[in-house]
Amino acid sequence: MSAGTALIVGASRTLGLGLAAEYARRGWDVIGTVRGEGRTGLHDLADASDGRVTVESLDMTEPDQIAALRERLAGRTLDLLFVNAGITCGDLPVGEVPTEMFVDVMVTNALSPMRVVESLRPLVAPNGTIGVMSSRQGSLTFNTNGGHDVYRASKSALNQLMRSYAARYADSAHTLLLMCPGHVRTELGGPDAPLTIEQSVPGVVDTIDRHRGEPGLQYLNYTGEPVPW
Repeated sequence: MSAGTALIVGASRTLGLGLAAEYARRGWDVIGTVRGEGRTGLHDLADASDGRVTVESLDMTEPDQIAALRERLAGRTLDLLFVNAGITCGDLPVGEVPTEMFVDVMVTNALSPMRVVESLRPLVAPNGTIGVMSSRQGSLTFNTNGGHDVYRASKSALNQLMRSYAARYADSAHTLLLMCPGHVRTELGGPDAPLTIEQSVPGVVDTIDRHRGEPGLQYLNYTGEPVPW
């Protein structure tokens, strides 16, 4: 598939940064977002990209900042909008999770990505792709062992919200993807996870590219295999 323009929301480090780097390597123009004003790996990538990678500031838990980003990008056409988000409260049983922590995880992992999608969808090309980073742990079918209750619930909520979004815009030609990167060695995945970022990210990008131009919602892992709901 030919290159295009990708907006990666949450690209300062780990999987988001890996996605930005991989798309730039494949010849795409990449807009990546970071929170705050501090220097990140995305800034280093942008400096070495000969203008192919640009950095935008966004805290997606702040609706005013989403609206401001949309205004700044007005007139741009995105071939890919990909929202990468994920925080956790550790492996606490749900009854021990403080209300504030529960709300923080749900707002960051489920509500905020959908606010970004709803706000920025007009910038996506008619046959473009909208993707969000889900997880195998969002699958009800695969939850046979429990654990990480709130993180699992937040990703299941994200999946459900994307399904509602797909139904609401059933006439749209956009490709909609819930992507599972696999169990990756990040702060979330832990040091013993079987996959490195370098192993996961090319598969995620290959899968996204393989389904460009296919309308409707799919829930897929980094190898392109469907994930059961």
